[in-house]
Amino acid sequence: MQVSSLNEVKIYSLSAGRSLPEWLSDRKKRALQKKDVDIRRRIELIQDFEMPTVSTKIKVSRDGQYIMAVGTYKPRIRCFDTYQLSQKFERCLDSEVVTFEILSDDYSKIVFLQCGRFVEFHSQHGHYYKTRIPKFGRDFSYHYPSCDLYFVGASSEVYRLNLEQGRFLNSLQTDASESNACDINPVHFLFAMGTAEGKVECWDPRTRNRVGLLDCALSSVTADTEIEGLPSVSALKFDGALNMAVGTSTGQGKIFTSMEPEYGINDVCLYPNSGMLMTANEAPKMNIYYIPVLGPAPKWCSFLDNLTEELEENPESTVYDDYKFVTRQDLENLGLAHLIGSSLLRAYMHGFFMDIRLYHKAKMMANPFAYEEYRREKIRQKIEETRAQRVQLKKLPKVNKELALKLIEEEGEEQQVTRKRKQKNLPSLLKDDRFKVMFENPDFQVDEQSEEFRLLNPLVSKISEKRKRKLKLLEELEEQEQEEEEEPEGKASDAESSESSDDEKGWVEEVRKQRKLLRQEEKVKRQERFKEDQQTSLKPQFFEIKEGEEFRSFKDSAKKQKLMKKTLGDRLKLEEKLGTLNVSDTTVGSKQATFKLKKSEQQKKQQEAEKQHRQERKTLRRSASHLKSKRGRGRLFH
Repeated sequence: MQVSSLNEVKIYSLSAGRSLPEWLSDRKKRALQKKDVDIRRRIELIQDFEMPTVSTKIKVSRDGQYIMAVGTYKPRIRCFDTYQLSQKFERCLDSEVVTFEILSDDYSKIVFLQCGRFVEFHSQHGHYYKTRIPKFGRDFSYHYPSCDLYFVGASSEVYRLNLEQGRFLNSLQTDASESNACDINPVHFLFAMGTAEGKVECWDPRTRNRVGLLDCALSSVTADTEIEGLPSVSALKFDGALNMAVGTSTGQGKIFTSMEPEYGINDVCLYPNSGMLMTANEAPKMNIYYIPVLGPAPKWCSFLDNLTEELEENPESTVYDDYKFVTRQDLENLGLAHLIGSSLLRAYMHGFFMDIRLYHKAKMMANPFAYEEYRREKIRQKIEETRAQRVQLKKLPKVNKELALKLIEEEGEEQQVTRKRKQKNLPSLLKDDRFKVMFENPDFQVDEQSEEFRLLNPLVSKISEKRKRKLKLLEELEEQEQEEEEEPEGKASDAESSESSDDEKGWVEEVRKQRKLLRQEEKVKRQERFKEDQQTSLKPQFFEIKEGEEFRSFKDSAKKQKLMKKTLGDRLKLEEKLGTLNVSDTTVGSKQATFKLKKSEQQKKQQEAEKQHRQERKTLRRSASHLKSKRGRGRLFH
């Protein structure tokens, strides 16, 4: 399949691969065909869709099932069935066909206008009837309401042949010397004919009078036409009730698109209600083109739509990759105007084809600073991209900015996947009203420092750091001024390393690292709590029993018995450790030294608490002097 484009209109050639220029020699063509893969991938919609030598006319039946073409040598007609994608029948004729018309919905009734002034009728079985018109004909049309055939040609008259009565009727006398084309409107059945003088005459078949005259030559006159002569009407076709297309011999009109087959075109046929185009050429093979802009593919080859969509996703090179089309102005800018007329340039339409290597060399010599311009253009594009992201930053919410940025990035990736796979795009959480509170209320802010978040998302820390850097960069770009356009160079932002999230080893190491950090943080918290507990003094409760002077004697006797069993050195170490050792007034020689052990903070706090407890006990203690005892019946009463 060959793909070409003109005026941004894609044209798919279904009968040939990559086209080759006509000026190449046969040896170069064979060499290019060996290297071309498209020839092996050629699509053949209809089997043997060709003629022995040349095809002249091609038409489609009204039901769309049959395609008929005529050609030479020998003169013949071939009918192709689109349902079977093959040839249905072939008939040979006595003389060459100028044009033909299919009168029925299928192939059963056909009329041929031949070059020897003969009009030949064919039915389903074959030849039916043959007659002759007075002058050589060039075109004819069939008027369905009256069953009349209107013939135009090398005469000022329009011949009428009634098929119901089987005889010729009175001719229509026109002002033209000759007529080239004619057509009948399918809605109101107005008959129109194009003359050699460049005029279009419209006739009403009911009254057989001329109802309109359109001069197309005056609006087409230019400086070139004064030398060539007045343009004549060469083609005519109605489109609906009010629209009509007129083609002139000088080829004037606005170009929608164009095709350049390898051989000359004799006829063009558009398949009804589709974008398929078929041409009869000066070659055995008849070409088939598909233009999606004109319409969809026919039902019998609907797979072309899917095929062209895949080709648009993976664009390939167009025709003439080894050649560059340049105009005369381009040659003057490159300093190659002196090559016009040489073998290095091939004239084509309003310009020339030249070798692409020669074009690149000449452009490099003519503009040595092209790379600097290219680099400036790339810098400008980078700045525009950052500005587009800056606009996107304004749309981020105040709460959960990183989550919103993550959803925007994932939404962009999903859109690319859906475009490739033709899937339905899912709604975004940012645009869903059910989740808008999550980006408005600060209570829904994600706590990334919590233990649950860090253990469940071991790798999210790296990704969040990237988003934080991106958010910071976007905020800095938002504050910059327009001076960025004047900067010669720009530094790339922090490169984000593409790390695989599926790496199991990295995931395990990150989990271990997070757990170790959590244990260290917990240890620090326990130490802080222990220090706070030591600094806080607990107040005694009234229902608690504290050690006072009345309970100390019992414990002191037990401690003294244990201490007496130990040696003197052990007792001194124990007392020094407890802080109860007090050595004073020790005389060593003629000097006197006094030692006093310093009490710790804990001992001081304990002594203060005991002292306070004794004072509280004194205040609450009651005397028992007012109580008197009475003896009676062996019981004690208070």
